[in-house]
Amino acid sequence: MTRALAACLAVLVALTPAVAAEEAAGNRLERLEWFRDLGFGLFIHWSLDSQVTSVISHSMVGASDDYLERYVTELPRRFNPHRFEPREWARLARLAGFTYVVFTAKHHSGFCMFETKTTDFSIMNTPYGRDVTRELVDAFRAEGLAIGHYFSPDDFHFLWKQGTLISRRRPEAQPVNNPALLAHDQAQLRELMARYGKIDMVFIDGPAEGLKEVVWESDPDALVTRGAMETPEQYTPGVPLEGAWEGNLTMGNQWQYRGTNETYKSGTDLINTLIETRAKGGNLLLNIGPRPDGVIPAEQEARLREIALWNLVNREAILAVRPWVLTNEGGVWFTKAKDSDTVFAAVTRTDWRWGTTKTFTLKSVKATADTAVSVLGQNDAVLEYRPEVEPRTTFEQTPDGLRITAWRAQRLYNDRRWPNPVVLKITRAEAGLAPPVVVTTDGSWDSSGRVATLTGRLDSLGDATSVQVGFEYRRKKGSAEMYEEDDPWKALETRTTSSVGEFNAPLEGIDSTRDHEFRAVVQHPKVTLWGKTLTLERERVQEPES
Repeated sequence: MTRALAACLAVLVALTPAVAAEEAAGNRLERLEWFRDLGFGLFIHWSLDSQVTSVISHSMVGASDDYLERYVTELPRRFNPHRFEPREWARLARLAGFTYVVFTAKHHSGFCMFETKTTDFSIMNTPYGRDVTRELVDAFRAEGLAIGHYFSPDDFHFLWKQGTLISRRRPEAQPVNNPALLAHDQAQLRELMARYGKIDMVFIDGPAEGLKEVVWESDPDALVTRGAMETPEQYTPGVPLEGAWEGNLTMGNQWQYRGTNETYKSGTDLINTLIETRAKGGNLLLNIGPRPDGVIPAEQEARLREIALWNLVNREAILAVRPWVLTNEGGVWFTKAKDSDTVFAAVTRTDWRWGTTKTFTLKSVKATADTAVSVLGQNDAVLEYRPEVEPRTTFEQTPDGLRITAWRAQRLYNDRRWPNPVVLKITRAEAGLAPPVVVTTDGSWDSSGRVATLTGRLDSLGDATSVQVGFEYRRKKGSAEMYEEDDPWKALETRTTSSVGEFNAPLEGIDSTRDHEFRAVVQHPKVTLWGKTLTLERERVQEPES
């Protein structure tokens, strides 16, 4: 057995307890593997307050009685998505490469986008008067997409009628402490699980106790995503997470339709995030926010069609794949076919012009006697209008790694300036190195609150005789800072080690009244890798005893 293969097996063994834990929680193992194969889901945030292009639901928190009265009476009277064409949405989603959809059946406001016996605050009591959820589910199922419900345990309308102060954090607003709210939520979830055919997954956006059990009791094959697995919001984790996980991301800054003052991510940024998420073993749930009349905004449709073109060429690198021995080498990100030794290398952040070559040396991939290398979407035989050129991909195994020279030969835009990632397909590949394994374990303040100690653990040197270990840290953003730019990582001094085990370092001179995040780092002769990011919580000031 090669050292690289042994390292891969060690990683698989390490992941087993996490998968077993998910199975014990109610998500079935085989369904989690099915979910990981899907890779790319469409999130849809849509509710009655899209009419005023506000944040979905949250404007009810801290609102005056007058505002709440207008919200729950005036908005339903005028909500009429008369241009809603769910089959058109579903066809576009399928074209863009999505394999499943998750729709906001009920968001925090409590407004139900489905027919329900639990409340009159629903789509059925609007000028539209039809079950949007049923129409959407039927349309997307007809296009072959798996079906998911988004469901919020919060219900601001219910709290308002109950006379409970609307909030998301106060104990009395939580279902676990509010038996009437919990029963209300459970009844709605049972309706959603029973009336729309097979539901593949449910995203429970809030405390899931007492609710995820309803999902599994209704259908043991149904998955609970948020509520039973990690679902990072608006960011991609720095390292692969254990087991199945799902990142969720907006195209702009807002989940629901924002008619003005919106800033959209580029199609290239969205594609790069999809690639990075898949390289780290997760699914990407990419959001759209339809207009109140039922039309997908032009800016969002344009990005979906840009993604559609990329997926038309490269979907093989996204569907039914798992992480490679490394997530990336700089701007080249890797996935591996789940059931074969084919590796995909997505070249991102490139100015690779049509009709030119680029050369890459990949340290983590090794060719065998049977290896073939190609560019996805190309036939390696023709460069348009230049019959004298044979745009053939070539490669050789060198002491520094697998050296590949490839052409950009497919014309995807008129001006030949395709800005999005190009994917190399490498068959019959082996691991070119055994990477080290580093784990971030702990961070704590001393009694003075002036010096923190960061602790990590080196579990393997990989195929190196010695490595450098250390830490990086930065200020952690709070919930209110979610849409601000991240601070850059700052590095502490590294040290050389030739043995596995625990290591630590002092961290001085930071503001102890703010949370920080940190991660262990290991520098192998060929690659640099990081441990999971942990939080160094701010020093809590002890209140004097009375």
